[in-house]
Amino acid sequence: MVLIMNNIISYRGIVPKIDKSCFIAHNAIISGDVCIGENSGVWYGCVLRGDVTKISVGNNTNIQDNCVLHGTRPNHAQNKTGSEGAPVIVGSGVTIGHGAIIHACIIEDNAFVGMGSIVMDLARIESFGMLAAGAVLTPKKIIKSGEIWAGNPAKFLRQMTKVEKDYIKISAQNYIELANEYR
Repeated sequence: MVLIMNNIISYRGIVPKIDKSCFIAHNAIISGDVCIGENSGVWYGCVLRGDVTKISVGNNTNIQDNCVLHGTRPNHAQNKTGSEGAPVIVGSGVTIGHGAIIHACIIEDNAFVGMGSIVMDLARIESFGMLAAGAVLTPKKIIKSGEIWAGNPAKFLRQMTKVEKDYIKISAQNYIELANEYR
């Protein structure tokens, strides 16, 4: 039996844990082992599918329209994920742009993922790292703090400016305010 409460779906008896301060668009789908922190927003058409492993989203993070977040199951032979699988861990103050695919990776606090980009299994974007719009971060690659990567496959482009780093926090705050207006 599957329990469906609007767009929040229980999977194998695991109900997503979503802070009451979050904005969840009416047509976003959130299922299974998903935890979303305070003041975060999951916008229109997003899918966060915590069926094969967990998805964790911190506070003050915005996951913009039509994004997909999903992990990799435990003991995946190709990715060598081990007994826990490869979950999706998204920190606090993160902006994930429209149409991004976030798969089995870690996005640390105050990182930025551009529109239409893809972050693949076991990749990591460190705090204040940025993946440019349309870029593909291939498996196990790491964007270090303060770096911008772009292209397909994504490669180091340059160091971020102070203005760009500051904008990451502004972007997160703008989406908190927008979510409050929608609520």
